Amino acid sequence: MPAINEVSSLENHSNIAVLTLNSPPVNALSANVREGLHDGVKSAIEDTGVDAIVIICEGRTFIAGADITEFGQAPKGPSLYDVQDMIENSTKPVVAAIHGTALGGGLEVALTCHYRIAVPSAKCGLPEVNLGLLPGAGGTQRLPRIVGAAKALVMMTSGEHVPADQCLSMGLVDEMADEGKLLEGAVSFAETIVSEKRPLVKVRDAEDKISADKGNDALFADFRKSIARKTRGFLAPEYNIQCIEAAVNKPFDEGIKVEQELFMKLMTGTQSAAQRYMFFAQRQVTKIPDIEADTEVKDINSVGVIGAGTMGGGISMNFANVGIPVTIVEQSQERLDKGLGIIRKNYENSAAKGRITEAQVEERMNLIEGKTSIEALDSQDMIIEAVFENMDLKKDIFKQLDGICKEGAILASNTSALDVNVIAAETNRPEDVIGLHFFSPANVMRLLAVFLKRVFYALV
Repeated sequence: MPAINEVSSLENHSNIAVLTLNSPPVNALSANVREGLHDGVKSAIEDTGVDAIVIICEGRTFIAGADITEFGQAPKGPSLYDVQDMIENSTKPVVAAIHGTALGGGLEVALTCHYRIAVPSAKCGLPEVNLGLLPGAGGTQRLPRIVGAAKALVMMTSGEHVPADQCLSMGLVDEMADEGKLLEGAVSFAETIVSEKRPLVKVRDAEDKISADKGNDALFADFRKSIARKTRGFLAPEYNIQCIEAAVNKPFDEGIKVEQELFMKLMTGTQSAAQRYMFFAQRQVTKIPDIEADTEVKDINSVGVIGAGTMGGGISMNFANVGIPVTIVEQSQERLDKGLGIIRKNYENSAAKGRITEAQVEERMNLIEGKTSIEALDSQDMIIEAVFENMDLKKDIFKQLDGICKEGAILASNTSALDVNVIAAETNRPEDVIGLHFFSPANVMRLLAVFLKRVFYALV
């Protein structure tokens, strides 16, 4: 396959040029990827034997966003705007073939293509708000023009990843390909576009999805009220809304100026700097020093929790939330019933706020089983002790667990300060004992401290 550069290649499938990007792990829009896109599309346009162009990615995903490690650095290679202009103004149809995720800058690139095709498992979104930003490459102006202002408001202020079937129904995706056959589907779709002489659709010129909302101030006022409590104090959601207002009420080029101005205010502000720091910090905690990448990983398919109080209940909810069965053990039926009642109330409160459905409340509660005997913890893959911070009590519990739990089970203490080595010494399997300190409320706080042989790690 002829290479454009080290991360891209161009190959003709009869009269269809296929531009393939391969820049692990997520094909982020680094300088090399931008160069490959720009030069690949340019080469295909100039090839008289090519009638249409397909942009597709290797690996687990389409372009998953900007390379935020380049933020604040001197620009290299063609800009993202240069790439988008090359695609959008192509004299030949350009099709984005999407698998995995098309997020942020990746979706902004796809929106400058004339058509989009995706596999059923794909998702699309503009999640910049989660970094304290807004889409800065035309996304705020093109998305409303293709899905309408109301849906764009939800997508951009929540950062949601929209499944492919929903993308198809809202017009964000034009065609679906069979799972695992994206290349074949995309080439066939491009051939159809050529044979039917379909137009070069420029999203920037579309007006039908936004014309009805011009001057509709109530749409934006009502939406601001609906998210006011959740987004209080954050600038990015409001600036995203202002950009969508500009998309609805201003010509495209004027709306782009609003987008660029507000993007730079966020980009140079303290809120986005803090949120980007948090983004990198969350990913850094998964890179635990002194643990080799090929270290065997134990599967956790069932969990036991000792204690149904505030911590034990919250810990149990974390596992039920991801579909892992939990057995909670308490000393008495009264305490157990109280703890299970609080868990149900927490779930029902979430359902009342629309965060989960009533069906999900029951699904999660059905994953949590209560027992009043520690002997019920003989088959779980991991046991988490969440009792009072008392060394003698914890030592006694772990001595009992050692004689009950199956071989290979992980025995964890929710201790915040006690020496895990002392606790582990009560067992004949100290190598299987760790500290897992959940922060309260455990079902809300996303921070977990892990203690291994006096070594402390924080996982977010």
